[in-house]
Parts: sequence; structure tokens; C-alpha cells
Amino acid sequence: MLLGALAVPAAAQGLRPDVLKPGVLRVCADPYNMPASDEKGEGYENKIAELIGRVWNSKIEYAWWPVRRGYFARALNGRYCDIAITQPVKMDISAATKPYFRSAYAIVYRKDSGLHLTTLSDTAFKHLKIGVNLLDSDAENTPPAMALSSHGVVGNLEGFQAFFGETTNHPEDIINAVVDKQIDVAIVWGPTAGYFVSRSKVPLELHLVEADSVSGIPFSYSMGMATRHQDKALRDSLQTLINTHGPEIQQILKEYDIPLLPLHADSSRTGQ
Repeated sequence: MLLGALAVPAAAQGLRPDVLKPGVLRVCADPYNMPASDEKGEGYENKIAELIGRVWNSKIEYAWWPVRRGYFARALNGRYCDIAITQPVKMDISAATKPYFRSAYAIVYRKDSGLHLTTLSDTAFKHLKIGVNLLDSDAENTPPAMALSSHGVVGNLEGFQAFFGETTNHPEDIINAVVDKQIDVAIVWGPTAGYFVSRSKVPLELHLVEADSVSGIPFSYSMGMATRHQDKALRDSLQTLINTHGPEIQQILKEYDIPLLPLHADSSRTGQ
């Protein structure tokens, strides 16, 4: 879900890569990726960034950069911004704090469907129209697509874009397809599923796939905040903020109905 095109977005082209600026915190954010972030400042990443700004008495400036390949390598390491609010802690491309939340992919279907799906090994999936987000046309790239393929479920997949824009391809499209009975079930990243399921016009079931992996494919991810590797003092400051303002951060996640899994006992930078 963190891969894609290489182009520098127009919103970032006007920014000059620079060193850290006193009193200003530049945040990487996707302008069309609710519930994480949007250019109106409505996402949970926006709210967490605002919390950091208040605590540090810093002005928040956004580098609006769609989540694609290059989001960390070019936006963050290229100095268009100073931090990213969420990053899987196992990624080595930038430096992450310890995780402050952990979520997983979720199975979503209508409550009136008569289905009871809690695991991808359920043979019922072979007879259902299943929505998954895809990075390209081969259906072998996101965890749900790859895991279903390993269970022999391929021909009945309905692909939805994993990258979003202002006028087309929205994060909620896959959930709306379940609501409108265009598909029977969707397998969606937990924060996206939780936010839009809770706001659905019809009752939906949501079941997190709680296993760390399915068929050897990671399905749950521990998320921290990210800085450049060389900005160790900034990363450590973020860690201190997470430690001292953890309840406020958790309250923000709760307000967005983010389905959470317990952090592992060793909630270190191992990504567990």
C-alpha cells in the first residue's frame, strides 16, 4: 500500500528541500487519503500533527505528497518534509519511533448477507465476489491479493485502486461497493475499513485478520512515526512525545474508529 508511481507531485514541487527550520515542522501527508489525511486537515494523521504542533509550539506545514513509491525515499529523505506521521516500523528506508498503534487487514461484508467470515482459509471465499485494492493489473501485489491467491482464490477478485485522487478513485469506493452489493466482501486495510464501516448507511460486519501473517504474507503492521535516519534527535523527541501524550494519540485513533491490535510485549523497533 506504500508503493506506486515515481513522479514528484505538483504540490511538492514548489517546496525547496532544506534543513530543519526552527519553529516549523514540515509533515508529509497525502491530500486524498482519508481517514489518514486530506488537504482539509480532516484525517487522524492531521490531528496527530496538530497535537505535535501544540506540544512543541511549532507551526505545521504540509508537503502534500500522494502515498506512492517515493513517499519516504523522495519526500522525506529528499527533505521536502521532516516527519511522516505513520510508517511501518520494519521499513529501513527511514528512521521510525517505536510503534504507537498496530492494525491489520479486515474482512468486511453486509450484516444481512448471511455470511460469517473471519479467516481467509474459509472455502466460502471461492464462491464470492471479493474486492481488494490492487497496485496494478496482475493482482499479485497487495497482501489480500497475494494471500487469496495462495488459497486458490483468483478469478473472483474485483480490483480497486490503492492510490487515490481528488475526483476519481476514493478510499471508500471499496466499502461502498459492499454496501451497494457490487461485491460480496472486501478485504481492506483496518484503519480504512474501520472508519468507513462505522459511517456506512447500512450495517456492515468487520473482522480483523488478527494473524501476523497469512500464508507467510504480513497482514498486521505496527506503525510508528518516521524521520530521516540522520535526524536522530528529532526521532527521539517524537518518541518522548509518544510516551508522554500516548493517551491523547490513542483518543484520536478511537475517534476515527481505527481497529487496533495489542502491541506486542516487545514493542520495539523490530516492527512487531
